[in-house]
Amino acid sequence: MVSGEDQELLLGRHTPVLQEYAPQILYPIPRHLARQNLGLSDALPFQGVDLWHAYELSWLDKSGKPVVRVGRFSVPATSPNIVESKSFKLYLNSLNNSQFSSDEDAKGTITTDISAVAGADVTLSLYAADDPALAGATLQGECLDECTIEPRRGEPDAMQLEVQPGNVVEEVLYSHLLRSLCPVTGQPDWATVWLHYRGSAIMHGSLLQYIVAYREHQEFHEQCLERMFTDISMRCDVDFLHIQAFYTRRGGLDISPFRSTDGNAQPLPRLNRQ
Repeated sequence: MVSGEDQELLLGRHTPVLQEYAPQILYPIPRHLARQNLGLSDALPFQGVDLWHAYELSWLDKSGKPVVRVGRFSVPATSPNIVESKSFKLYLNSLNNSQFSSDEDAKGTITTDISAVAGADVTLSLYAADDPALAGATLQGECLDECTIEPRRGEPDAMQLEVQPGNVVEEVLYSHLLRSLCPVTGQPDWATVWLHYRGSAIMHGSLLQYIVAYREHQEFHEQCLERMFTDISMRCDVDFLHIQAFYTRRGGLDISPFRSTDGNAQPLPRLNRQ
């Protein structure tokens, strides 16, 4: 696992604003370490993407005038590495004084750099700051947040999920009560989590209890979601499962990891909360 003792890790460290293009600052975190802890092998039980929105994306056009865009990055879940978020932010800000002849020119440089660190092809869509395509999605399904639970300290555990074997259902559920902690700084990360599954029925109160148990859990966003996917799919013996977490913005970036048993399933774009 990654710790604050890693000499090249920028989280938790004071870092100056970069005035020049600095792709070398991007920091990869291998996915396989956390996946080994979940008992996952190279044959992953899910497919999906990590969807990032970058709200502080700017460079100079060929005349030297600033260009501002919002970027939507899609990093495949099969990539060997995730990109550490602070290094991602600093890298994007290092572009502020770089000149590009067009949006496509900037996009080519950025995707090449991020793909090299992730170890797989990353896609990027650019939007004007007021583009209607950036409007938040409205979640479908039943909100769990009014369920009665008895919050208790401790780590999330698959056995917290109470199911009804033999009672196969298909349902869409979500909660705004997800909070996890950065594994390096211990700072809280806030999110909404959404899932659509068919399998043994989950008792709704137990699912909310399980989600709330992440409140003191330290892992990166992508790792938390893969833990949820693994626990829910195991306990519910699912026919299919789609799950996505919508983490709120920090440092001009938000991330919405999505995992699914269906390689053709698509993530939701973003929520107003982000």
